[in-house]
Amino acid sequence: MGSLRSSRGMFRLAPFRDVTVWGCIGQLVMGPGWTYKLDWTLSSKHIGNFIQVDWRDGIVRFNGELDCARVPRSALPIYFNVKASSSEGLVKTHFNVFVHGRNCVYKYKRKRDGKLDVSVGYVSNLGRTSCVSPGASLIKLKDYLPAFLKDSGVFSPSSSSCTSDHLNVFTLNGALLVKDGYCFRSDVGRLKDTIRCSLHNSNGEPLNILLNVRFTSGQTSSLASAERKPRKKRALNSAPQFQLPNYQVSVPENEPAGTRVIILKATDSDPGEAGKIEYGMEALFDSRSNDFFRIDPQTGSITTVQSLDREVKDTHVFKVTATDYGMPRRTANSYLTVTVSDTNDHGPVFEQNEYRVRIRENVEVGFEVITVRATDGDAPSNANMIYKIVNGEGVNSGFEIDSRNGLVKIRVRPDRETMARYMLIVEANDQGKDPGPRSATATVHITVEDENDNYPQFSEKRYVVQVPENVPVNTKVAQVEATDRDEGTNAKVHYSIINGNIKGQFFIHTPTGAIDVINPLDYELTPEYILRIKAQDGGRPPLINGTGIVIVQVVDVNDNAPMFVSTPFQATVLENVPIGYSVIHIQANDADSGENARLDYCLTDTPPGFPFVINNSTGWITVSLELDRETTEYYTFGVEARDNGAPVMSSSASISITVLDVNDNVPKFTENTYSLKINEDAVVGTSVLTVTALDRDVNSVVTYQIFSGNTRNRFAITSQSGGGLITLALPLDYKQERQYVLTVTASDGTQFDTAQVFINVTDANTHRPVFQSANYHQPFSEDRPIGSTVVVISATDEDTGENARITYIMEDNVPQFKIDPDSGAITTQMEIDYEDQASYTLAIIARDNGIPQKSDTTYVEIMVLDANDNIPQFGKDKYQGGVFEDAPLYTSVLQISASDKDSGSNGRVSYTFQGGDDGEGDFMIEQSSGIIRTQRKLDRENVPIYNLKAYAVDRGAPPLKAAVEIQISVLDINDNAPVFEKDELYIYIKENSPVDSVVARISAVDPDEGTNAQILYQIVEGNIPEVFDLDIFTGDLKALVDLDYETKMEYVIVVQATSAPLVSRATVHIQLTDVNDNDPVLQNFEIIFNNYVTNKSNSFPSGIIGNVPAHDPDMSDKLKYSFIEGNELSLLILNPDTGELKLSKDLDNNRPLEATMKVSVTGQSDFCFLLILPA
Repeated sequence: MGSLRSSRGMFRLAPFRDVTVWGCIGQLVMGPGWTYKLDWTLSSKHIGNFIQVDWRDGIVRFNGELDCARVPRSALPIYFNVKASSSEGLVKTHFNVFVHGRNCVYKYKRKRDGKLDVSVGYVSNLGRTSCVSPGASLIKLKDYLPAFLKDSGVFSPSSSSCTSDHLNVFTLNGALLVKDGYCFRSDVGRLKDTIRCSLHNSNGEPLNILLNVRFTSGQTSSLASAERKPRKKRALNSAPQFQLPNYQVSVPENEPAGTRVIILKATDSDPGEAGKIEYGMEALFDSRSNDFFRIDPQTGSITTVQSLDREVKDTHVFKVTATDYGMPRRTANSYLTVTVSDTNDHGPVFEQNEYRVRIRENVEVGFEVITVRATDGDAPSNANMIYKIVNGEGVNSGFEIDSRNGLVKIRVRPDRETMARYMLIVEANDQGKDPGPRSATATVHITVEDENDNYPQFSEKRYVVQVPENVPVNTKVAQVEATDRDEGTNAKVHYSIINGNIKGQFFIHTPTGAIDVINPLDYELTPEYILRIKAQDGGRPPLINGTGIVIVQVVDVNDNAPMFVSTPFQATVLENVPIGYSVIHIQANDADSGENARLDYCLTDTPPGFPFVINNSTGWITVSLELDRETTEYYTFGVEARDNGAPVMSSSASISITVLDVNDNVPKFTENTYSLKINEDAVVGTSVLTVTALDRDVNSVVTYQIFSGNTRNRFAITSQSGGGLITLALPLDYKQERQYVLTVTASDGTQFDTAQVFINVTDANTHRPVFQSANYHQPFSEDRPIGSTVVVISATDEDTGENARITYIMEDNVPQFKIDPDSGAITTQMEIDYEDQASYTLAIIARDNGIPQKSDTTYVEIMVLDANDNIPQFGKDKYQGGVFEDAPLYTSVLQISASDKDSGSNGRVSYTFQGGDDGEGDFMIEQSSGIIRTQRKLDRENVPIYNLKAYAVDRGAPPLKAAVEIQISVLDINDNAPVFEKDELYIYIKENSPVDSVVARISAVDPDEGTNAQILYQIVEGNIPEVFDLDIFTGDLKALVDLDYETKMEYVIVVQATSAPLVSRATVHIQLTDVNDNDPVLQNFEIIFNNYVTNKSNSFPSGIIGNVPAHDPDMSDKLKYSFIEGNELSLLILNPDTGELKLSKDLDNNRPLEATMKVSVTGQSDFCFLLILPA
């Protein structure tokens, strides 16, 4: 709240700073029948920021917060106009108030400007008289003080003093009285006087009142006539008139400044300066319009100030005024709507100059690659976009574009290995007509992403290399190469040996394919290796080519000297054997091959005439001369075995031959058969068995030889201590030969015996387990249940028995898997999730049960295959967007996006409205990008908000989908004209409504919203002369003149509601309702009756003889009739309701009579004269 108090020469309003908005800060109320408003012409311009007065009750309120910083240091003047129409006349009061913040401690001084605080205009009706009698009361001053003064008792009218220009006045008890009488001329009919009064409070501070009094004589109708006279006088200066109340014109955009838009002409029939017109214009709705147009004040020609751009603002609305130079100046208004018409001055503009998109190779035909979109700032007729691929031939022929929506699709499945990158030039053409079509291009760069669709390919079907057996360890001996047409990880090849790497002699470098020898080679053990090579790419899942073959041929090196099977050699021979007799077979072996293993024998240390020779190829020593034991019994010499390698290697042995006498007993083995076992890992030289033969001849010497069964010369026999010792000459191999059956001979030189020796080779743990593959690659679907078998791996061991029994174990504990130790089956023991881990590598050991144990290791790579177990996930719980209702088809509104943790097709997401809500087909969604576009014309007034539902669907089998809500607000454009409730409106108002008061409100509704729903109202027909005023913004209808039912009962005007550039009209019938504002009209009248006497009883006129000649201009009034005086004898009978008159039978005589009677008609009286004449 605030406080109002008096100060010298002013009222001061000091509101509290904490007064709330719309809080009451003071009352100007002066009683019933008053109206209040701010005088904007005199008040400070700052007042409207925070002060408002109610026009009915005079309550002064805050309409905004009072900020001391915004209130000037000097107090702000506020001027109020207060008007009333009382029974005594018309009153207009004007006073001013100064406002200051209560807590704004400013000291200020206000100079006296001589202005009065209260100005009262008062009209007094003096009735029939033209004089003011002494002591007559003119006005009660306290009735014209606001409530905050008279209620507070600050001012006392009894302490006032007044001065007048014409009257001698004084105050008594707050009333203004005339001290001396005053009369004025009847021909003038009125008197104007100015009275100045000063009221004082207890402090002696004055309140100045200026009282303009106008005295009129006669009836109320005279007063009304007096009040209308100024209007008639003003009508002499008629207002200008436009030809039309509303003008509409179209101007092309881009026209140069100074282009003529329209010439608006108004006419004024007044002569001279009063008929001269000045034009002006003011923008409505948007002040920017003032910067684009000007009007010639003399001619009304409207031209452009600068070039217009429809895309900046397409409609301009102005209020155009025509003001004459009469006194007072009269103004006419018309309204101009300028529509800027479109020219094709904008070319299409792509959302991006360059689009970049990546697609996977091998996508299906019809796959949606990307949607390009161009917009055009022009109107739809110049922005009807057509798309095409400019360079769509040749390699780009695999793509096509939808000419309407710009969607690029696949026509031919792309192959990255054929073409990895495409560059499409897309053109958008707006098909404009004025001045012609415009186009723009954008570049679409399409990169084809690699899919792992190519297997590695070896450069050769088989690789053959020859490697000397003495090659140093860690020497590169071979190089394999495989290429993959894919790229990146998919083309990165890894190599491994999956078979043939006996005893791990070779190592392959996984990334390069280089093969090194890592253990010494021995041609004599393994002359050739056939390695099977696997090439595996890095894709997921990887593609494997296991067809690589590398043949490593070990080239023999002469690194082995011949080795005699036994040494020394001993033999006996009978002295009577013929020449050429074979005495002993000298046998040596060479582990080399070829020429390196071909041996030549020769005897050494032999004297001349030596009786023995040796076959240099076979090693048989034969007799070359006759023997004579008695000459030489013993021969000792040497033998040399020499290979044919380079360099030559040789070995020597000694031979002892004893010449025996001839004898007649055959040596006999002690057993015909011998059986034994020998482990295959026995070392060379190991004693296997001693066989014994007995000869009963004296001094017989028995020699032993292996006659047959000595496969690969694995064994040798020598004579020792009368027996034949069999020893291991070469290593055994259980796999090659498991049993030997030797036929052994015992000879005394002339006779011999045989025995069989059965040698069983037992297996030794000489072989390690060997996996069938050095690496296993096994796909496994993540949706398989726990306990599912992933793969069964297998290793072999060339040993037997326990040496070949294999146990499988995992080198490292991987909790998701376990392996059966006997079968090698790897199974799951936990759920497998591709999204947690896409692959596992298990190191598996195969270990035999021999002594010592031997093992092999392989690696099992388990590639988890993605199952469609993840639902797509949207980036937001709800998407919101907006689009104008006039947006062209396929306008991009918003984009939704979802991701799927799965891989491959399971993780590829597409978008659809199928099963959801697409706004009954008003919207579409791009399958690949998730961009939502308009598909039909929208209408905000029909559907302002769309609540759509879209799905993200993966491409798994079966597919999984997720839903998301999408809210799209349709933004308003001004596409609806205002609509009146009816085309014809009827308004009923009372006559004598106060001038300038609101008598009705005419309203239309606009289905648009915001500024597009702003409506301008105007009267376009039927308001000539200007009787009514229609507020352009509110539609409030005001009466500009006194409305008199008796003068005119109905007005018909045509009103127009404009929401530029759209308009609508309605016909308004304004029908006045009558009020009792006229006294009955009654003039003096006479009744003349010829009196006579007759015998006929029915000759006296007993019926109605007439009516009282009275009438009331107010049609609704019902008159009442009565005699006031002069009819005491009831000579006339008067019907009080109808005014009908009858004669009394008392007049049925012959006496003359003359009487004057006074008749009253509802308060209005006049005289009736009755004259009765004798017959």
